[in-house]
Amino acid sequence: MNIILLLLIGVNALISYKAINDSSFFRKFEFHIGSIKSGEQLRMFSSGFLHVDFQHLFFNMFTLYFFAPYVIYNTTVLYFLYIYIGSLLAGNLLTFYFHKNDYSYRAVGASGAVTGVIFSAILLEPNLYMYGFIPGYIFGFAYLLFSIYGMKAKNDNIGHVAHFGGAIGGYGITLAKYPELISSQTTTVVALLVPIVVLFILQKLNKL
Repeated sequence: MNIILLLLIGVNALISYKAINDSSFFRKFEFHIGSIKSGEQLRMFSSGFLHVDFQHLFFNMFTLYFFAPYVIYNTTVLYFLYIYIGSLLAGNLLTFYFHKNDYSYRAVGASGAVTGVIFSAILLEPNLYMYGFIPGYIFGFAYLLFSIYGMKAKNDNIGHVAHFGGAIGGYGITLAKYPELISSQTTTVVALLVPIVVLFILQKLNKL
């Protein structure tokens, strides 16, 4: 297992442990629209290393541990970090865009970054099957549609917008480096693009 990946998981664990046990630390670095608008842009980054509880932390880090090697193997560890950080920021930027008028909106977690890594892995590994039998592009397509449903329903505490933004980040950053995937993995590229287009059409029509 790559030492950089283990260090990244360790950093998430240490910062989250501090935040879970120190509410003032948690509040200082969480994603909070009002605070970000007042000039605390660091929260756009720092919130990605905080988690609500150990279950939240474990789920994100276990998922990262499983999918990151696909990205590292097909690119480099440096580009993996680029995808991770880029997806984290993309998830929070999309969240800020969707919730910019909700000054009390708060969120934490590495979910956007991890989702970006998953979608990068789906693009880079044509034979990747989720749960052993679901083709990656079908999973990705369904996941993004579910995220759109979650945004519309607003009936849970899951950061669907951050997940979607992270997916866009992983998708876009991977294709920017490997545009040949557009021709070699056309089905996957199109399948993942369709829900992204649908999301912004719905947003334009004020249907979210």
